[in-house]
Amino acid sequence: MTITRERPGTRTATIKAPLVGLMVLVVLFLGYSLPHYVGLDPARARTIPPANVPYYYPMLVAHIFLGSLALLTACLQLWPWLRQRCPLVHRWSGRVYVVSCVLGGIAVLTFSSMTYWGPNQQAANTMLGVLWVATTIAGWRMARKRRYAQHREWMVRSFALCFSIILNRPWGMALMAATSPQDETAVAQIVGVGAWLSWVVNLLVAEWWLQHKRHTRTA
Repeated sequence: MTITRERPGTRTATIKAPLVGLMVLVVLFLGYSLPHYVGLDPARARTIPPANVPYYYPMLVAHIFLGSLALLTACLQLWPWLRQRCPLVHRWSGRVYVVSCVLGGIAVLTFSSMTYWGPNQQAANTMLGVLWVATTIAGWRMARKRRYAQHREWMVRSFALCFSIILNRPWGMALMAATSPQDETAVAQIVGVGAWLSWVVNLLVAEWWLQHKRHTRTA
C-alpha cells in the first residue's frame, strides 16, 4: 500500500487561495455597487423605487449597507488563521455578521413584495430574506449552546445565502444572453429565474459540501 504525504504548506495553500479569491470578488463587487448608494440619491439606485412607497428607498439603502458589512465579516469568519489565532476577533466579527444579516434580511422583507419585476422576483427575494434570517439565527443559537459543529453548518448555509447578492446580476445577464427575451414580460420572468438561481444554487452547493465533509469525517 502506498501512503501519500502532503508536503508542508500544501493544505494551507489550498485553503487560502479560494478565500483570497472570494475576498477579491467581494471587494470588486462592493466597489462597483456601493457608489450608487453612497450619495443617498434615489435616482442613482440600481433598482427602481416605487413612487408611492416612501420607506422603500431607506430600507433598500439599509439592506445594501448591512449586506455589505455582512459580506466583509463573512470573509473574516471564513479565514481559518483568524479563527484559530484570534478567537476574540472571530467572535466579535461573528456578532457583527449576525446583526448585519438579521437586520439586513428584515430590511429586504419590508420591500421584497414590491420589487419592479413582478411576482417571480418578489417570491424569490422574500424566500431568500426569510431563509437568510432563519439560518443566521440558527447558527447563532448553536454557538450559544456550544454546539459548534452544528453552528458551523448553519453558518455555511447563511454564508451561501449572503453571497447570493453577488451572483444575482451575473445569473440574470447569462439568462438574458441565452434566451434573448423579446418583451418586458419575458424579461420579468428571466429576472425572477435569476433571482431564484442566485441563492438556490448556492444553497445546494453548500449542502453538498456539508454532506461531503460529514462523509469524510465518518470515513
